[in-house]
Amino acid sequence: MNMMSATECLLQMCEENFELEDYQSGVPRWCTGCGDNAILAAVQRLCRDEGLRPEKTVFVSGIGCSSRFPHYMNTYGFHGIHGRALPVAEGVKMARPDLTVFVNTGDGDCCSIGAAHWIHAIRYNMNLTVFLHDNQIYGLTKKQASPTSPIGTKSNTTPRGSYLEALNPLTVTLGVQNVSFVAQAVDWIPEVLFDIVKAAYHHKGLSFVRILQRCPEWLPKSLDPWMNDPNKVQLLNHENGLQFSAGLSKVYKNQLQHDPSNMDRAREIASSTDLVPVGILYRNPSVPCYEDLRRSDKLRTAELTSVGLNAELDKYTVWPQETKEKVA
Repeated sequence: MNMMSATECLLQMCEENFELEDYQSGVPRWCTGCGDNAILAAVQRLCRDEGLRPEKTVFVSGIGCSSRFPHYMNTYGFHGIHGRALPVAEGVKMARPDLTVFVNTGDGDCCSIGAAHWIHAIRYNMNLTVFLHDNQIYGLTKKQASPTSPIGTKSNTTPRGSYLEALNPLTVTLGVQNVSFVAQAVDWIPEVLFDIVKAAYHHKGLSFVRILQRCPEWLPKSLDPWMNDPNKVQLLNHENGLQFSAGLSKVYKNQLQHDPSNMDRAREIASSTDLVPVGILYRNPSVPCYEDLRRSDKLRTAELTSVGLNAELDKYTVWPQETKEKVA
C-alpha cells in the first residue's frame, strides 16, 4: 500500500485556486504573430482549469523556437538538446510517474534529428502529452527547410525550392505500433486548440498533437489559404471525440462525423492534402503504458533508491579496517 507523504496530505487538505499568472514565467520572446503564443495561452489555461500543481508539473523540450516553452511556464522544466526531448521526458516519467509531463517540440526537432526517438516514444506509449509545433521551417536558425516544408519551399538550404514532398507527421504517427492518441490543431482557432489540448491531457497514454502554427518571420503566408478560407478546414466531430459550439459551426461549416476509434478512416483523413483536418483523428485508451508494464512506481521507491545509491558509493569508500590492514 502506498503511503502519502505528510506534505502531500497537507496540500490535499488545503484547497488552492490557481490563476493564469501562477503558471506564467517571463515574457515570451517569440515574434509578434507567432503561433507559439496561442499554444502557450491554451496550455496555461489548461493548467489553470485542471488545477495542476506547478511543483508536480514538468515541461520538457529540445531545441528550436517551440522549445523555449519551459522558460515561460512557472513549473519544473527541462530544456534539452536537439531532438532529445522525448527520451528525457520518458526518463522523468519513469522515475516519477506521479508527475504530469508535457513535451514541446518542433518539426525539425522531432521529425529530423529526433525522428528515431519520436517513433519509439509512440511505441512505448508512456503517459505523456506531446505537442508538435509545426511551422514547416527551421525558425530559430533562420530559415532552413525542415522535413515538413512543402515541396518548392525556398530557404537558405533550398534556394531553388525543396525537391521532396513534405513528411506528414500524422500518417507517420498513425503507422507506428501501439499508437493511442493522434490529433491535429491549428493556432488560429483558439477554441478548438484548447479543446484538443484538454482531450490530449485527459488521455492516458502518449497523446500526440500536431499543431499547425504560423511563422510570421520566415513563412508569413504559407498557411494563409487555410486560415483565410474556413471551407478549407475540416472539423472532425463525434460523440466520442469533440463537439463544437454553434458559433464556431457558423464559421466552420465543413464538418465531418469521424469516430476516432476507426484507424483506417483516421489514416485516410490524415492523408488529405486539400483540406486541413482539425480534431481527434484516433484514440485508443486500451493500449497499455510502458511505465505501468514496468511498474515504475515500484522501481523507484525511496528505500530502493537509498539502497542503490549506498551500494554505488560503497564501491569508493575507504573503510578504516582496510586502511589498518594495508599499513600492517
